[in-house]
Amino acid sequence: MTTSNKIRVLCADDHPLVRDGIAFALQQQSDMELVAEAKNGLEAVAAFRQHRPDVTLMDLQMPQMNGIDATEAIRKEFPNARIVILTTYSGDIQASRALQVGAVGYILKGTFRTDLINTIRTVHSGQRRIPPEIASEIAEHFTADALSAREIEVLRCVAAGCANKIIADRLSISEDTVKGHMKNILAKLQANDRTHAVTIAMKRGFLDA
Repeated sequence: MTTSNKIRVLCADDHPLVRDGIAFALQQQSDMELVAEAKNGLEAVAAFRQHRPDVTLMDLQMPQMNGIDATEAIRKEFPNARIVILTTYSGDIQASRALQVGAVGYILKGTFRTDLINTIRTVHSGQRRIPPEIASEIAEHFTADALSAREIEVLRCVAAGCANKIIADRLSISEDTVKGHMKNILAKLQANDRTHAVTIAMKRGFLDA
């Protein structure tokens, strides 16, 4: 197959071993080639501008600019960009954010190499590719109320082991306001107590960003 007919891939990930693994996987495919690598979101945007890849594999957690912001930046400039989020995070909140800014695929790093290759081919053909376990998480919480930015701040403090008084001091709010936020958080997450709320929030990805 000539180079012009191959699926051109950009890989953005801050871990060299991940990039090397993906490079090796693509080398085994006669219809694919790795045209560029990036180790942070800013490099990913620049590399996309330079190489205009057919498919971009984008890590979520990277220095300088994360994968969601990089995806949003690329899609604003290149609306037809096909970007697949490549991550260790399975929470529905992260997946929802990625899809909202234009990602067309979402794949977990622990997946089999054949799934990665199939995902690249699928999104290159114009389709979306979301793992069933993530799709079900998104569907399950689709109608649930999202936590506000302030509620997430409160929950981060709770996760760090802070009591209400300390949270109030840190966020410059009253203890009653903290209690009100916690009441809303427990209701929105359908949690039994503070510890349960933190567990649910971590699983769903509220505390990842």
